Amino acid sequence: MSEVRFNNYKKQPLHYVFPKNFTGKRPVRRKASPIIKAAIIREKGSNSEREMAHAMYLAYFDVKDVHMTDLISGRETLEDVRFIGAVGGFSNSDVLGSAKGWAGAFLYNEKAKRTLDNFFKRDDVLSVGICNGCQLFVELNLINPEHATPPKMLHNDSHKHESIFTSVVIPENNSVMLHSLAGCRLGIWVSHGRANSTCHCLRASTTLSAKFGYDAYPANPNGSDYNAAMLASADGRHLVTMPHFERLMFRWNWANYPADRQWDDISPWAEAFLNARRWLEGHA
Repeated sequence: MSEVRFNNYKKQPLHYVFPKNFTGKRPVRRKASPIIKAAIIREKGSNSEREMAHAMYLAYFDVKDVHMTDLISGRETLEDVRFIGAVGGFSNSDVLGSAKGWAGAFLYNEKAKRTLDNFFKRDDVLSVGICNGCQLFVELNLINPEHATPPKMLHNDSHKHESIFTSVVIPENNSVMLHSLAGCRLGIWVSHGRANSTCHCLRASTTLSAKFGYDAYPANPNGSDYNAAMLASADGRHLVTMPHFERLMFRWNWANYPADRQWDDISPWAEAFLNARRWLEGHA
């Protein structure tokens, strides 16, 4: 794979297509906008919870931190929460496999399982699972349960952890968070060892919400089917992504940002969380 990386990286230049009406200005909260609660879900070994919380905060969510012990004990029921984000990291040090231990914490703890099941049964809520959170939601088969063959997360083709700055292309899609970014090509961080997504459901254009900018390694760092980077549920309300767009709210978070946009207050990825806010306001 080292030789493939050497031969391909120079053929995969970073270039972007930003939204046509993107101003780069930080959003301003309307005075009469309602309070909408969001929750960060994390486990032992999670990370990126602060980046996720800040991304939600920038979209004016009232964000709270929820650890698995809160769900297992019943201290937290998510009944007042309308948007959850399962964060990245290496829960339980990936000892049992990526997110398998975290999934077990839901499957084998009655209160935690009931709380998550009840949340996903509601039709007025949204969720996003990023990196380890993506692996968790896929392991629990929460995103595309209607498919006979659920997606699987296999080891990267390189058989090692990949940590790079690459790009994704966002096709026409039904994702609540990403639909307005269709046609864009944006920079993104990758940091994972198990993200080769294998599933026939990836053929569905509405399910496949983002693809890596190039189909060859290293720009596609894991070898996933159909170049998949992000998947959405059939109704678009639940999104999973292995790349970390929550880490890219500001231009200085990018390893490479357009030279002619150096005065942007915020990056186009903020639109994903603003879309979540707008949808929830319209579905109170």
